[in-house]
Amino acid sequence: MKTAIWLYLFMFVAFFDLHAQYPILSPFAVSLGAAPSFIGLILGLYSITHLPGNLLAGIGVDRYGSKVFISSSLIAGGVLLLLQAKVADPWQLLVIRSVSGFVLAFLSPACMALLAKLARDRVHQSKLMSGNGLVHTLASVVSPAAGAYLVAKIGFSTSFTVLGWGLLITGILSIFGIRDVRLPADGSLLPAAGHGHHKGHSSGKGGAPAKTDPVGQPTGLPWLFFVLPMAISCSQGILYFELPLLNHHNHGPVSASALTGSVLNSGILFSLVSLGALLSLSMVFLNRISPLVRTMAGCLMLAAAFFAMAVRAPVSLYVLLFFIGMAKGVIFPAIASLLAASTNATRYGRAYSILSIAYSLGSFIGPVAAGQWRGAVSPYYIAFFVLMAGLCFLPLNRIHWQNAKLEPPGL
Repeated sequence: MKTAIWLYLFMFVAFFDLHAQYPILSPFAVSLGAAPSFIGLILGLYSITHLPGNLLAGIGVDRYGSKVFISSSLIAGGVLLLLQAKVADPWQLLVIRSVSGFVLAFLSPACMALLAKLARDRVHQSKLMSGNGLVHTLASVVSPAAGAYLVAKIGFSTSFTVLGWGLLITGILSIFGIRDVRLPADGSLLPAAGHGHHKGHSSGKGGAPAKTDPVGQPTGLPWLFFVLPMAISCSQGILYFELPLLNHHNHGPVSASALTGSVLNSGILFSLVSLGALLSLSMVFLNRISPLVRTMAGCLMLAAAFFAMAVRAPVSLYVLLFFIGMAKGVIFPAIASLLAASTNATRYGRAYSILSIAYSLGSFIGPVAAGQWRGAVSPYYIAFFVLMAGLCFLPLNRIHWQNAKLEPPGL
């Protein structure tokens, strides 16, 4: 448990630094002379350069453990933020953000894999994943407003310098505070709560459990499952692209001067989303509900909110953003729990690497599509349709879900 606490602490600082950049990156790019389409490219390339990092992380975490990748990713990310403070044109920002996307791609798979290994059973695993979401959300509640406040007081360059040093120091401290967890020799999956580990039923070739395993452990998720995480991150990429370009309730484009003047307001809007997620994550009873049910319900909530924004429903923007945050607080821990419960423990690194790849692809597609088409159609329509398309893939795997026995006990 001590390792989990240290991990949560370092993740809080890391997420704080990263989320503090959300409301200021687009205005910073505008101040350098970037057009909206180029801003979308900057945000999208940060995500697409995650892919090679995710692929390497999946193999490396399973082979060498999580600690080395967590520490090196944080340190490298801090150095790149210090360099980002010195950029003078949009192309330099594009290069720095692209490299940042690669080095920070190792962080999420390594952290998620380590948390999954720390669990005693599936319910405990679900609680650890919710704890990760809670730490993530707590950091993102205050960090967007804090980042915008820093820019308002000390400017873009000094703000990036402060954030860079914070990330760098966190990475150095993680070397001493994080301890890797060794797996059982058979790499068996966790039992449901109330069940012991069943000896004599070792995994077969490739790490899959034997057919006689009484726990009924699944051997993995079908590839179509990862379409939904990609759709979710695509919608989030669209939101993170659009919010800094909004002037409160104004859904149209704004001038560069108005955009720079509304940085603080954008930070408050990002924090409002995080407050909604914090409310959902505080509902600990949700951990007793099937992760599949939570995933589907959260995605329907998210799609409904984007549809309301697309049609400009007579609902306050603050209410819609808070509702989006609540949906996120339901979805992300549920997907992480679903993946952990369906994966052999020796392959957690690869599993969360693939999940990160799906998120990265969606995060690339979202802002690029929004930047290219926002003059022709509301990007929120795009977010709505990709979410509904992603949900359509889940019923195709219904037999797999029934056989996997993923529901927590007592349901």
